[in-house]
Amino acid sequence: MLQAALGWTQFKSITKGKKTNIIDSMLRMLEQYSTNLEDLIRERTEELEVERKKTDQLLAQMLPRSVCLALKTGKPVKPEHFSEVTLYFSDIVGFTTISALSEPIEVVDLLNDLYTLFDAIIGQHDVYKVETIGDAYMVASGVPNRNGRRHAAEMSNMSLDILHCIGTFKMRHMPDVKVKIRIGLHSGPVVAGVVGLTMPRYCLFGDTVNTASRMESTGLPYRIHVNQSTVDILHELKMGYKIDTRGMTELKGIENTFWLVGRAGFDKILPRPPDLTPGASNHGISLEEIPPDRKQKFLDRQARNK
Repeated sequence: MLQAALGWTQFKSITKGKKTNIIDSMLRMLEQYSTNLEDLIRERTEELEVERKKTDQLLAQMLPRSVCLALKTGKPVKPEHFSEVTLYFSDIVGFTTISALSEPIEVVDLLNDLYTLFDAIIGQHDVYKVETIGDAYMVASGVPNRNGRRHAAEMSNMSLDILHCIGTFKMRHMPDVKVKIRIGLHSGPVVAGVVGLTMPRYCLFGDTVNTASRMESTGLPYRIHVNQSTVDILHELKMGYKIDTRGMTELKGIENTFWLVGRAGFDKILPRPPDLTPGASNHGISLEEIPPDRKQKFLDRQARNK
């Protein structure tokens, strides 16, 4: 009875109390219901499309485009061998000290600001950001998109741009403390594949990854450390890269390594690297750089930990 009463009330509302043919009135009711339903479906479809685009954007940040397309269509993503790529590793020199001088939220802000800067730079080059772990940043060129031997040039250009920008980068909470990074480059073969189901990641494997990481860890602040494999490709490309010999460096064995210091036509200012004279120890943050208030907190914390 209640439903019938409601139906009659709705019917009178549509007819506005006028005498009319009941069939025409029912048709108008159906037409109005159909229109409302179409509007609702259109609205829900638009919302679904917005959410789908958000999901695609998030997936694209985690995986290469070609891998995303394969996963979305249900195709298997098999491991792939790349005969030659160039890898980039960098980290913040003295990051442990910076963390000790900072509140957790300040460390998060620092890394977010720094990686936002780096992400903007890599978007200008034919490279792919593989991952970030803490203050470590890993980038590849020549994988997943092969680009001949241009990968060494792309990575060198990107490294020079990053080094230029880091020279003027400032931490929000300690603007007078310079953020120094080490950069290491190495070229060689890798195997690439997707690892994980819940949180799939595009990962690289092989000796080239380990050597590139060692090139970074054995480097120096404000320096781009490259080894013979990358230097040989840069010489072959004949693009005017400026390279200084560093000398023998212990990697897996003792090898001759080099510094990438510029390129013909590259006129951006690079930060001055540390003193390379024997016995120099300015590889991190000196006490003179630390603001007095944070210095005292740091010293108090060190005393408590002894």
